[in-house]
Amino acid sequence: MIFQSLKMACSAIVSNKMRSFLTMLGIIIGVVSLVVLVSVVNGATGSVTDSITQMGTNMLTVTISDDKDKPLNWEEVAAFADEEEFSAAAPTAMGNFTAKNGRESDSISVTGTTPGYSEIQNLTVSAGRFFKKADVENSTYVTVINQYTATTLFNSTNVVGEKISINGVKFQIVGVLEEEESSMSGFNSESMAAYIPYSTMIRLSDNVKYVTTFYLTASSEEETDTAEASITSTLLKRYNYDEDAFSVQNMSTLMETMASVTSTLSIMLGGIAAISLLVGGIGIMNIMLVSVTERTREIGIRKAIGAGYGDIMMQFLIEALVISLLGCCFGILASGAIIFVIGKIVTSMSFAVSSGAVWVSVVFSAFVGIAFGSYPANKAAKKKPIDALRFS
Repeated sequence: MIFQSLKMACSAIVSNKMRSFLTMLGIIIGVVSLVVLVSVVNGATGSVTDSITQMGTNMLTVTISDDKDKPLNWEEVAAFADEEEFSAAAPTAMGNFTAKNGRESDSISVTGTTPGYSEIQNLTVSAGRFFKKADVENSTYVTVINQYTATTLFNSTNVVGEKISINGVKFQIVGVLEEEESSMSGFNSESMAAYIPYSTMIRLSDNVKYVTTFYLTASSEEETDTAEASITSTLLKRYNYDEDAFSVQNMSTLMETMASVTSTLSIMLGGIAAISLLVGGIGIMNIMLVSVTERTREIGIRKAIGAGYGDIMMQFLIEALVISLLGCCFGILASGAIIFVIGKIVTSMSFAVSSGAVWVSVVFSAFVGIAFGSYPANKAAKKKPIDALRFS
């Protein structure tokens, strides 16, 4: 019975191809909206989450907004690494300057810090070394650059021992980072970046004197909350228990917040896209009502030879369901193509069709087909044979 109804439904759809396609169009648009939006959000969030995970969920970021005339210097920050709760500590100060090598020059982002920064940010040097504690203590003019800087200014990555001018001051290159490292530490891999001793940064920039931002890593991920409590207690005592004088950002807490925001955003976007599916459902109902009117005599004949209420109801309900699910299938295929194109355009992130969104689309499309096909099917099934046969 079901197979026969399915066969008749497919025959009715194929006999009116253009009308069937236009009926499916609302479902197709709804499915594409749902799957693409959710997949893009998941891809973007996954990329950010991977970057945070690479840096480590045991990292703490401390920002000083009011030092109460008790400013931190880089030596005090570096000393935090000696405490048992922490494995590394590093202050940071950033500035944009002009880097030059002969006739080649360009804008460069410079980070002043201490050796602990390479451990905190998981920076790996492909050639040479990262600067040492002695470099910071002696304010030496040494720098570690990313590969983009090396190729831009020297057209080569074999530049250890070479010199570049930053803000008119000569720096010796002691190390070159691996290719992806700059993006992990906050810079785009296609921009010039350099790292210099914090004490040297104080000399290079008039805007840097005391520490306003520094990073810490807990001794383990399990000790992150303990480490956060320890640094918070230390700074509260230093700044007269003024909680507004500083902020401590826990990366694990940030990850949890991001997961919550992403989940909420996906639900909201899914809800918005579901409206398109409902509109598609209204289109299905309208066309099915037209189909019922056009096939009134057919309904009368079937009833005259013994078809009951359930038989006619099943026939038109399956037809509405098939239209809805076919639209869903076309929508999923279109979504895959769109996600593929987006992935080719936005190469910095990885996008994939969300399996969860696909299943939600299938279930919701089936629901829409049944819900909006019920009224036309019921109307067809309730027709009296004699009235249906007289219809012309």
